[in-house]
Amino acid sequence: MSNPSNTFECRWQPSRQLLAAYLLAQLFALGALLMLDIPFWACLLGVVLCLGHGVWALPRRILLNHPSAFSGLRRNADGWQLWCAAQGWRPVQLCPDSLALPLLVVLRFRLPGERWVRSVCVPRDTQAADVHRRLRVRLKFSRRRWAAPE
Repeated sequence: MSNPSNTFECRWQPSRQLLAAYLLAQLFALGALLMLDIPFWACLLGVVLCLGHGVWALPRRILLNHPSAFSGLRRNADGWQLWCAAQGWRPVQLCPDSLALPLLVVLRFRLPGERWVRSVCVPRDTQAADVHRRLRVRLKFSRRRWAAPE
């Protein structure tokens, strides 16, 4: 890389494209539930679960207005860290199945002490084009990108 520095930081904003895709998927799911020939209680349960997922996912994953929503990534001497308003910079271990594509970046990571893997989707429209490109390049070519936080 042309930048010998090992520091990198970027932030992202809510994505209108991701919001539109999520709402379209919810609309299809609700439409499918209403068209199925199933008992009323099962249809109602499905609708409640879809709406409950929307109430949980929209502020945390798409609108990014919940305090626990991740909205920044940085790399420094301490390793990779994600930003959330509730706890500030948190060390993470990036997983090898993270994706860095031209239209979106999917960060798969594990917080220290947790067994499960979490994900953050960073579409192209959440950042300036050059910032998104630098994020993709950094994720593809960083040394020790899969190392656990120290």
